[in-house]
Amino acid sequence: MAIASPSTPSFSASFCCARSKSPRFSHFPSVSFAHRVVQPHPLATRLTVSSRLNSSKPSGPGGSVSPDNGDLHQYELYHKFSPQRQRRGSPVFVTLPVDAVGPAGKLRRPKAMTQSFRAVVAAGVEGVVMEVWWGLVEREEPRVYDWQGYLELVALARRSGLKVRAVMAFHECGTGPGDPYWIPLPRWVLEEIDKDPDLAYSDRFGRRNMEYISLGCDILPVLRGRSPIQAYTDFMRNFRETFRPFLGVIITGIQVGMGPAGELRYPSCPSQKLQWAWRSRELGEFQCYDKYMLASLNASARKIGMREWGNGGPIGAGNLMQNPEHTEFFRSGDGSWNTPYGNFFLEWYSGLLLLHGERICSEAETIFRGTQVNTSAKVAGIHWHYGTQSHPSELTAGYYNTLTRDGYLPIARMFGRYGFSMCCTCFEMRDTEEKQMNPDSSPEGFLRQLLLAARVCDIPLEGENSAAGLDDDSFRQVLKMSKLYSNGLEKPSFSFNFTRMDKNMFEYQNWVRFTRFVRQMSDANIFRSKLGSGGDINLSSMLDATKDGLTFAYS
Repeated sequence: MAIASPSTPSFSASFCCARSKSPRFSHFPSVSFAHRVVQPHPLATRLTVSSRLNSSKPSGPGGSVSPDNGDLHQYELYHKFSPQRQRRGSPVFVTLPVDAVGPAGKLRRPKAMTQSFRAVVAAGVEGVVMEVWWGLVEREEPRVYDWQGYLELVALARRSGLKVRAVMAFHECGTGPGDPYWIPLPRWVLEEIDKDPDLAYSDRFGRRNMEYISLGCDILPVLRGRSPIQAYTDFMRNFRETFRPFLGVIITGIQVGMGPAGELRYPSCPSQKLQWAWRSRELGEFQCYDKYMLASLNASARKIGMREWGNGGPIGAGNLMQNPEHTEFFRSGDGSWNTPYGNFFLEWYSGLLLLHGERICSEAETIFRGTQVNTSAKVAGIHWHYGTQSHPSELTAGYYNTLTRDGYLPIARMFGRYGFSMCCTCFEMRDTEEKQMNPDSSPEGFLRQLLLAARVCDIPLEGENSAAGLDDDSFRQVLKMSKLYSNGLEKPSFSFNFTRMDKNMFEYQNWVRFTRFVRQMSDANIFRSKLGSGGDINLSSMLDATKDGLTFAYS
């Protein structure tokens, strides 16, 4: 199925690809469709996207320099992707705005995005992080994929000389229809959840969380004959076929979403609340009360002859805002987390999360094998009870990490088995600040443990900031923690995803700090800023040139 629209560029292959033999077609506003029967391999001919998209000029001297024609080395040299730059230093990527692709699947504000890309290239940024939303691409019908806006983004990155990390976002974004950044799960998935509410996670109070499909039904055919794992796999496979010409050259990384906010965890706390849950010290709620999770728990309890352990989550876990020392389950010393029952439940709860991650890692590794892209997955930065013995907020999220047990090493080992990098956040956070508001919090302690697990398992690391902090102290902290991982390694592999591109990032003083940070992360000998060299960079002319476009983009 091909999309034809006079307002969008023309590509030589379909934007919308159906994997079924008899696809059902969806209807989108202002988009017309040309129907055709799709064969099992709809993109047998390699996709070619013209480098002249939105431009009448060739992309380089003598015509197009393209990864599609086999001139990969020439293409990389033209865009200054030198081998030294690839091998040395710690590259910085910038995460694109959530709404870079709109609800109709089209690239929003392409002119302003072009100006933004030029600015980050000039700053020496390696590439951009592009969230590819399941709820936009496969929004109307199963196996009907609309990649239009993302193809345009990748083409724009290619023309700008940027690399791309694509995030397979199988989760919901935003708080609801009133949120300007609201991106729900695909419509047809929500229809199935309406029919069977237990496809969504549930806590002990019966509150449903719609951010991500419950992993309790991972391999059950609950999505119109397919399991959730099969739906994720089909999505990734279609992405691979559609973007094959760019894989390993423009698209150098694939981060695979494994839970709420794309993180391998349970939605113990709604993702929007995680931004401030550490301040209120929320314990979180165990998400094991949908019928699929309960069936698994009951079967595990029966297997060891303890039926009474299979009726639900722990008793005495307290209220969300309660001091863990005042709860029967989480308190230090004689808390039931440290009993045979507590060990049984937490092993089961965290084990299902690991199994979920392993299933997705296995499928992704098979799909992207041989494409020369780096695959990665993300772990949540839950640190506000790190100073306690039981680490309650980590336990409810699915990380069986306590004073006496390392819950992150098994995750790192799993990633290592499938050649995955590990992504984690909190790199800008400092204990000295956090402990003033919460003495039990330790983002640095949490991060040190995670970094050590990555080093022990010899897996590359991707760092992120948890908030858009642009002050010098935050950037210095990122540098400090990145060196903690890299120092002493024969082949350190660290990169940083700055979250995220917005109007605030391009304000003059913030931009000066950001470009200085990029230079510090990169090896000074190989930094290739187009703004010149030596001392602090004068950014006035570049910002003046892009001011109008950026103001339009983020107003």
